[in-house]
Amino acid sequence: MRFKLLFVILLISTVSFSQDFYLFVGTYTSGTSKGIYVYHFNAKNGTAEWVSNTDHADNPSFLAIAPDGKHVYAVNEVNKNGSGLVTAYTFDQQKGTLGFLNQQPSGSQDPCHISISKDSKWLIVANYSGGSLASFPLESNGVITSFTQHIVHEGSSINKQRQEKAHVHSVFFSPDEKFLLTPDLGMDKVYMYQFDTNLKSPLHNTAQKFISCEPGSGPRHLDFSQNGNFVYIIEELSGTVSVHSYHNGQTKFVQRIATHPADFTGQPGSADIHISQDGKFLYASNRGKENNIAIYKIDQTKGTLTSIGYEPTKGEGPRNFNIDPTGNFLLVANQLTNNVEIFKRDRNTGLLTNTGNSIPIPNPVCLKFLAKK
Repeated sequence: MRFKLLFVILLISTVSFSQDFYLFVGTYTSGTSKGIYVYHFNAKNGTAEWVSNTDHADNPSFLAIAPDGKHVYAVNEVNKNGSGLVTAYTFDQQKGTLGFLNQQPSGSQDPCHISISKDSKWLIVANYSGGSLASFPLESNGVITSFTQHIVHEGSSINKQRQEKAHVHSVFFSPDEKFLLTPDLGMDKVYMYQFDTNLKSPLHNTAQKFISCEPGSGPRHLDFSQNGNFVYIIEELSGTVSVHSYHNGQTKFVQRIATHPADFTGQPGSADIHISQDGKFLYASNRGKENNIAIYKIDQTKGTLTSIGYEPTKGEGPRNFNIDPTGNFLLVANQLTNNVEIFKRDRNTGLLTNTGNSIPIPNPVCLKFLAKK
């Protein structure tokens, strides 16, 4: 009897524990922001409570968390002596605090996105203004060493204001980490590189070097289907999502769909894209005059998208958003109105409902979750 009671108590504790997360928020620091903010996030009721923040960090606009949760990495979206920066922090999982570890030049100007390999041996950084990506080996203690590979894209496209040169906007590993995909907004291409964690220069060319996007579309971010058979690319300048089948570094075009209604006449400003953990729904953020989240149902066999609605973000400039690990809530970082809004997600319909819970924070840009231990 005692054993059964203990088992029930442990089960309840485990379920409760799995609903409790750390939420990290990367920001721009041109205003009052102090850099990276840490919150407790309760996935039972969709509430967040401030825990800590850095004393100062220059534009830590995008973050990556080590798989063991002991280190957090940030790009510093700046241009100092022709380069941005990338910074490593230790993370105290008991106190919820960050400690500065070290910093390295990012390779070229304005790094805007960062990814970490599953074995925690590599950081890959996208440099927007510099049109490049760089590979950084990580030491076992989390320290970033100087990059061992720096790849510079060269080219342009038809939008003379935004695509006058290469603009590497993000870096994403394929689900099996055999490849790295890099949307280049300036060239209307998503470059693909083979990834080998054991090489000093881990990225090298593939048989299919890139995915071609429509001229003037401006690919920005991407996400993979749950089974890894499809890749979805958010295209900022045209306000579209392009769908491509994917297998071992080879792709084929499937569909292209707008992120806005047919009667929309404004300038698109699509930003981020995420697929729900159950693989059934895709979400995309729109900035500019729209300021909403576009919602799509995913055909599980064909990979195609069907638009099912839009949800206002209760703020302006929804740069980044994320779905909490339980799939219950979707959080939106409204950069221009200094608020992170929390929406309840209907698992059956995919639709969103504003909870009324909001986190006031200066210039929020990036949202990342970590399960508490």
